[in-house]
Amino acid sequence: MDTKTLPAVLPPRILVLPYMPRRRSSSRYAASFGAIIRRLREQRQWTLLTFSRKAGMNPTYLGFLERGDNSPTLDTVILLAKVLGAEASDILREMEQQK
Repeated sequence: MDTKTLPAVLPPRILVLPYMPRRRSSSRYAASFGAIIRRLREQRQWTLLTFSRKAGMNPTYLGFLERGDNSPTLDTVILLAKVLGAEASDILREMEQQK
């Protein structure tokens, strides 16, 4: 990778990690969020690759989210809701109701 094309703010070592760290413990909310976004994606008949392109995100990361292996940031929740044509508040409400 040519470091001349990398953004000046991030050190190159951050951008070339060969893996994505996973959570050490599972989260009920992460699993619930993942199930909801997977259901919404499948209702639209999108592959994970199509979804990742629409969201501008890595498909591997979205797979982690769908399996509940990672917890999204609030920014990610809002972005994915918009891409899926849903309201973030509706997704969070559904998560809360699945207690």
